[in-house]
Amino acid sequence: MQQRIMVLTGAGMSAESGIKTFRDNDGLWNNYRVEEVATPEAWAANMEIVLEFYNQRRKQLLECSPNPAHFALVQLEDKYDVRIITQNVDDLHERAGSSNVLHLHGELKKVRSTADPQLVFELDGWELKAGDTCPKGSQLRPHIVWFGEAVPNITVASEIAATADILIVIGTSMQVYPAAGLVHYAPHESTKYYIDPAAADNSMLAKLTVIREKAGKAVPELVEILLS
Repeated sequence: MQQRIMVLTGAGMSAESGIKTFRDNDGLWNNYRVEEVATPEAWAANMEIVLEFYNQRRKQLLECSPNPAHFALVQLEDKYDVRIITQNVDDLHERAGSSNVLHLHGELKKVRSTADPQLVFELDGWELKAGDTCPKGSQLRPHIVWFGEAVPNITVASEIAATADILIVIGTSMQVYPAAGLVHYAPHESTKYYIDPAAADNSMLAKLTVIREKAGKAVPELVEILLS
């Protein structure tokens, strides 16, 4: 029976692909306050600004490609049962070829009905406009989990974490909950790695093998070790 690897990825995983992270000095949040673009209240108050923000993010994504870290994780599937849980809303894991990807915070290239959250669609192109509606006639919104909204996939993610023989956390501050709490669901005896150049010392890190390198360098090196 194959060992199971759970990989939890954050913004640092995609940064080397040219996708700006929210918390960098030159990150996307610098031009907008969170309240203006990523809350249900923002959507109600100024739908046009929210639509434009995500349209620009989609447009940027089309110009980006998976980096060596994304491709390295695909290689693990030759030997392991690999489940990727990502906080990222891009599709770079899928484009690299990973088979099992669970998005905690939504997917940038998808939209959903404001009347029925179960109605989710792939967006053709990068632009979503006011007046674009679902078959039920309601406005379509970004398929993104906004601040203040529940994280529907967190239960599934915790169940995956609970079965991990190896846990690899990549490019996340581990300060965004509930995603950061997934580490606690992994079995005590599982092997745990944390790859992040800015990993801050805290009690959680005592339980992890910390690799303070960028994902593009550290992930391929770790994958080579795990496959050898």
